[in-house]
Formats: sequence, structure tokens, C-alpha cells
Amino acid sequence: MIARVLLADDSPHAQRIGARILREEGFDVELAADGLDVFPVLDRFSPDVVIADVFLPNRSGIEICHWIKTNPRHQAIRVILTAGILEPFNEAMARDAGCDAIIKKPFEASEVLATIRPLAEAAQFSRGLFAADVDTQTTPISLPRLSRQGVAKPEVDPERIRAAVTLALEASMPAIIKEVTERVLIALGH
Repeated sequence: MIARVLLADDSPHAQRIGARILREEGFDVELAADGLDVFPVLDRFSPDVVIADVFLPNRSGIEICHWIKTNPRHQAIRVILTAGILEPFNEAMARDAGCDAIIKKPFEASEVLATIRPLAEAAQFSRGLFAADVDTQTTPISLPRLSRQGVAKPEVDPERIRAAVTLALEASMPAIIKEVTERVLIALGH
């Protein structure tokens, strides 16, 4: 069975990279750019794994995780929370919300895949175990009324931004070089 992943991130770059990594490995991927967009996708797509940015607009990844983990209809879903390598967030709060893993951005393919594969398998196994307990054809879910749990956007520090951009470029450079080379070769007819 093909594993389904919902990637919720307000960064188009993170969405592109994450979706490409997952799709190349055979995962079925849906995207959401806003915390509120996650809930209709949960209802329609029924993912095995949700990868959610901690700092999503309107509903944080921590709020989404807490809601998924306390909703019997979605008890099989595994949740991975993400944040930029220099974005400060309370990992203890993320664990308290029930997240199954934390991944720092920029995404590194081997880390994403090593984290998501066992979680997707566990979700599919769990979904099979609890299928009789939860009727998936029930009324669509409604948006949760969640309070903000202390998840605030970090203050902008130009040096931290510069360092994050440098790290992201260093990590992405081999993939960029490969992609540009392939495009040049295609353009030259090779």
C-alpha cells in the first residue's frame, strides 16, 4: 500500500524539496501552506504521516499535532514536526503534544526518509488494527478550537538568517549543481 503524507509548510521552497524527496520514493503527497488548510486535507486525504512546520500561520504545527493525537478518528496518524535549524522552539512542548519525530530544515533526503518510513509503516499497521473502531465515513471533521500554546514567531536576527541561508545553500548545492547540469545537457541535446 502506498503511504500517504501531508506536508504542511508555508515555505514554497520547503514544500518543493519535501514533496520531491517523498514522491521520488513513491509516497503519495498532499501539500498545505496554512494551519487551517490541514484539517480539510486530513478529512479528504487521510494521511499516514503529517509533516508540519511548527510556525505555520493560523494553527501551529504543535496545535495541529495535539489535535490529531487527541482525535480518535486520526489516532493512527504519525506526526513529524519541523522547524528551521536556527528557529528556536520548545521541543519538550512538541513532545508533550504527541509528536513522533522532529526534523530540522533544510530537509536532508536521507534523514527525512529514515524518519518517515518506519512511521508510515506503523501508521498503516495501526490503521488496520483500529479500522473497526473508527468509522472513516462519519461526518467530516470540524475545525478545532485550539488556543495558542506559546508558539510565537521568533524575532528576526539578520545574523541568524544569514547563517541559516548559508547552511541551506551548502546543503542544497550538490542537488542544485546536479539539476543545472542535467538541464544544460538536455538543452544541448545530450
